[in-house]
Amino acid sequence: MDKLYWLEKIKLQDRAEVGDKAFYLSKIMHRGYPVLPGFVIAASVLRKFLENLNSSEALVADLPHSSLHLDVNNWRQLRQVASGLRQEIINATVPPQLLNAILKAARQLETKYLIFRPSLMLPSMKQSIGSISGLLESQVCCCEPEAIAIALKQTWSQLFRARSLLYWQQVEIDLQQINFAILVQPIQNAIASGLLVANSSGWEIQATWGLGMAIAYGEVLPDSYYIHPETGAVLEQQLGNKTLAYDIDKTNYKVDLQHVSLSGEILECYCLQAYFLEEDQQKQYALPEENLQQLIGLAKQIAKEFGNNFTLKWTIPQQESSRALYLTQVIAPQLGISNFHFLKGLGAAAGRVTATAHVVANSRQKPTQIPKGVILVTSIITPDWLPILQQAGGIITEQGGLTSHAAILARELGIPAIGNLANATTFIQNGERVLIDGDKGEVYRLGMNTEEDVNKQEENSTRKQLEKLSVHQPNHSVYFEQPMTATKLLVNLSQPSLIEQVQSLPVDGVGLLRSELMLLTILDGEHPNTWLNEGRQTQLLERWCETIMQFARGFAPRPIFYRSLDWRSHEFSSLRDNLPSYAASKLGERGTFSYLANPTLFEIELTALATLQKAGYTNIHLILPFVRTLEEFRFCRQKVEQANLTQVPQFQLWIMAEVPSVLFLLPEYVKAGVQGISIGTNDLTQLLLGVDREQGQLAQAFDERHPAVMSAIAQLIRTAKEGGIPCSICGQAPALYPEIIESLVQWGITSISVEPEAFSRTYQAIARAEKSLLLEAARRQIQ
Repeated sequence: MDKLYWLEKIKLQDRAEVGDKAFYLSKIMHRGYPVLPGFVIAASVLRKFLENLNSSEALVADLPHSSLHLDVNNWRQLRQVASGLRQEIINATVPPQLLNAILKAARQLETKYLIFRPSLMLPSMKQSIGSISGLLESQVCCCEPEAIAIALKQTWSQLFRARSLLYWQQVEIDLQQINFAILVQPIQNAIASGLLVANSSGWEIQATWGLGMAIAYGEVLPDSYYIHPETGAVLEQQLGNKTLAYDIDKTNYKVDLQHVSLSGEILECYCLQAYFLEEDQQKQYALPEENLQQLIGLAKQIAKEFGNNFTLKWTIPQQESSRALYLTQVIAPQLGISNFHFLKGLGAAAGRVTATAHVVANSRQKPTQIPKGVILVTSIITPDWLPILQQAGGIITEQGGLTSHAAILARELGIPAIGNLANATTFIQNGERVLIDGDKGEVYRLGMNTEEDVNKQEENSTRKQLEKLSVHQPNHSVYFEQPMTATKLLVNLSQPSLIEQVQSLPVDGVGLLRSELMLLTILDGEHPNTWLNEGRQTQLLERWCETIMQFARGFAPRPIFYRSLDWRSHEFSSLRDNLPSYAASKLGERGTFSYLANPTLFEIELTALATLQKAGYTNIHLILPFVRTLEEFRFCRQKVEQANLTQVPQFQLWIMAEVPSVLFLLPEYVKAGVQGISIGTNDLTQLLLGVDREQGQLAQAFDERHPAVMSAIAQLIRTAKEGGIPCSICGQAPALYPEIIESLVQWGITSISVEPEAFSRTYQAIARAEKSLLLEAARRQIQ
């Protein structure tokens, strides 16, 4: 049972025992490529371990020979079975003979820390598995008996995760067909880590400081190098956004046995830590020049031997004597290595769709168009991708959380979306069929498309879009039969194409009309300054009026709250214009501050609103975005008065409450003429907690439910109530976390605005919250 294979001694006949990752890494090691040494715990070791489990449970008693044909649609049962099986493995004792053998081999590596990498071979599949993203993960531990035992069982137990059992059954793989080995290698702190992706369009190197977890978790935007495949010349290099890095915490290592098995979820050993980089290090490239050239040389050699379609993962360990670069993984179809067919990301927009993947490896080169109905796969999406997204059937991004622009746009358009899926553009091939589940954040790779598949997809794209839209349209009678709610329910919109779909919903109006996204349908791919510089101001004004009028007419007499331009240049960089020096900034001169510097566009907006007022559309109101100071508001109010908008009694001038300064100055804003506020939870959360909405991993850790954010929202609602003005909320928080709606209603929120797809669940949450408050008030009266 203590069968171990040293990496440099693996032979062809050992492949089933060591798994494909170890087998092919050994193969390139034999050819002289720099690969970290290591050994493999054979697949037969796991089979023997499972056979010797001493348990009264019937499912466990049959392992590893049980096929476990569960009803995977019964999610509760699936989780119970998975939890039970994993519990049995964690509670079992690793045989002393096996543990001693592993410990002895580990000491030969002369390391204090080890990484356990799953290495599988599945004979039933046409292609073997080299990379297992989101299904089976590596474990890190110190080189001590107790830690090794726990890391070993943690790694094995992932075979029985709920999502693993679901996948095995969906691809018709029995457990006994799985050869599950573990590659054990030394791990130490790294100078830098990353990957090299080679395909027909060129080579791209990604690099970050420290261990590679920061890229894998989607927590950094790595440095990028674009390489000419034939010459190895660096065509372009771009500094990333690297705010943190990972290393081994040598001073605080521990294994928390208390939390290993209570919930069936196995926690990692605490020997990795994230730390923030100094500002000067953030501004430096992570990959040293000599190692860059070494990596390019290795890639050229691999291209000669195995073709120009492969991915390398690499690391540069911290060593006193040298800066040697090592390969930790090679993915290449010519080697017989393919990527795993199950990937796990972050569910960003609900829905399921199966379609052809359209991969845009370099998101800085936005395509002019994409085939209709495809699943768009790219690194990051900015708002100027909107015209393209209207053709997509689904979205997958490597970066971005629940409040990223990709997620917001997808939810408004009714498109399933998955964010924060690390290396998606590497693992997913252009042209292959992909199933994405936006509710669970799961991606299933189904193989390459045939011509017949493409034709069927094109024919069915319209029908699929209609089916998706119908999911979001509720049965109107259901809502009107229920009691009316005191809290108004509004919708967030930006696209005129959605008016007909949404106007029939029993909503109280449009709580947020995003002008910058609406404007993208007007500009013909050009920057608004281009229109002005070319003397097309009248034409721009006419289009602006016509587009706003569609919303005002479609929802009349219900109110339309139009938010004026919050133009963030870095998000619209593809539009042709000479961008200023602050264009790459996350904040720059955005919001009303930009109106002071150049009021031209704001004045055009006000003229458009005034024109519509004169035409009889009195249901349009104005929200000022990202207001930082009272001086900014007073400037804007003066412009509004000059446009004669305030002469219509129904008109209201609001501000977005998203900059923390509003928390302290709201009473002063009310005195200065603010007639209402709309809380923007996305920006408020970012600025209160210092979290970038596009960094999915951080966004997951710090969301709108954080006590600081909830306290700020409560203060804004109560201060608005004291000032006698309405308070709405239009950020993503109520839609993403309906459980907070009861608190919002209790504090006195006057309206909630959400994407159309969240209308039904938000309405129900408001109704429950108001009913609960009424019941509580009745109980107090009785007492």
